Amino acid sequence: MVERIIYTIGHSNRSLRELLKILKYYKIDVVVDVRRWPSSKKFPHFSREFLEKELQNSSIKYVWLGDLLGGYRTGGYEKYMKTNDFKKGITKLEKIVKDNTVVIMCSEKLWFKCHRRFIANELVKRGYKILHIIEIDRLQIHKLRET
Repeated sequence: MVERIIYTIGHSNRSLRELLKILKYYKIDVVVDVRRWPSSKKFPHFSREFLEKELQNSSIKYVWLGDLLGGYRTGGYEKYMKTNDFKKGITKLEKIVKDNTVVIMCSEKLWFKCHRRFIANELVKRGYKILHIIEIDRLQIHKLRET
């Protein structure tokens, strides 16, 4: 059986150049943005419109799923995970992953401080291997955790 791998990354305070270098290094085809509000006053190069254009220029597709998989949910993310919208988001993500090398992106660099940890748990339960990119030469393998 072929291992199904999904990466995650937090853009943090990286430069656009650094992010693109990491994406190329891991041969990412699609960036799935799970930020609820895909903008950054502090780092405008990570605003949705600008980032989408720059990724396209680098032959990387951009998909925003923050409406379905974004954080900051009333009642907490774990409660949100029981909704049809969350399930819809995971289904959309799985369709994208089927034929592409995907990275799930949010703003927080450390996945364990981000709602990506909840998404990663769900994906591990579904048989995916999740690799969290910390730096270009530093990955962490996601192990299923109690949340």
